[in-house]
Amino acid sequence: MSKVAIFGANSAIAAAVARRLVARGDSLFLVARNAGKLEALKQDLGVRGAGAVANAVADLNDLAGHEALFDEAEAALGGLDVVLVAHGDLPDQKACEASVEATLAAFQTNALSAISLAAIAANRFEAQRSGVIAVIGSVAGDRGRQSNYVYGASKGFVAIFLEGLRNRLGKADVAVVTIKPGFVDTPMTAAFEKKGLLWAKPDAVAAGIVKAIDRGAAVVYLPGFWRLIMLVIRHIPEFLFKRLSL
Repeated sequence: MSKVAIFGANSAIAAAVARRLVARGDSLFLVARNAGKLEALKQDLGVRGAGAVANAVADLNDLAGHEALFDEAEAALGGLDVVLVAHGDLPDQKACEASVEATLAAFQTNALSAISLAAIAANRFEAQRSGVIAVIGSVAGDRGRQSNYVYGASKGFVAIFLEGLRNRLGKADVAVVTIKPGFVDTPMTAAFEKKGLLWAKPDAVAAGIVKAIDRGAAVVYLPGFWRLIMLVIRHIPEFLFKRLSL
């Protein structure tokens, strides 16, 4: 049984991960901004037979409060084995193009807050010489595309940071897992037409996340076929790529 902190626990994917973890007896510390949704999730997990589940309401864009959240999680669970960072949102690309402020706000949410949480977890797990840090990124971070390059750049920023952490922490037996989902049917993607084989359900992605955490995998594409798709996209020559409407 593991002691797991989930930051951004109200997201559809994170909630599905939480349900899978409590089903096997893990203890959870859940952090999210919306108190009502967080309490509903906690009650749902209780109905499913969850043991130890604690929670904290916090705005994860408040970086100054991150250390205190880790202290609270460790006190509630008696330590930590796994940290899952699922905090983020999907900004409006056109709004970001029209506003530097909106662009920087997107980076605050999708990059800086995630990096802060991962960095704190890294220092604590390095000291205890064990642990798993898992961060939900996106396939969008593999290459900048006109349709969502602000979001993609923020996720790419996090992916490179995690790559460095992985290199640093391997000697301390700390796993750093970069999770790259493709299209997932969640409230965050409500504006999209969700048809076709490329779309996955949150619980299917959650199953892959739990497996990746258990294995201490490095980089995981979910579903797995996205690894091949993004391999192709990354290798399209630039002179051709810039003519495509992606």
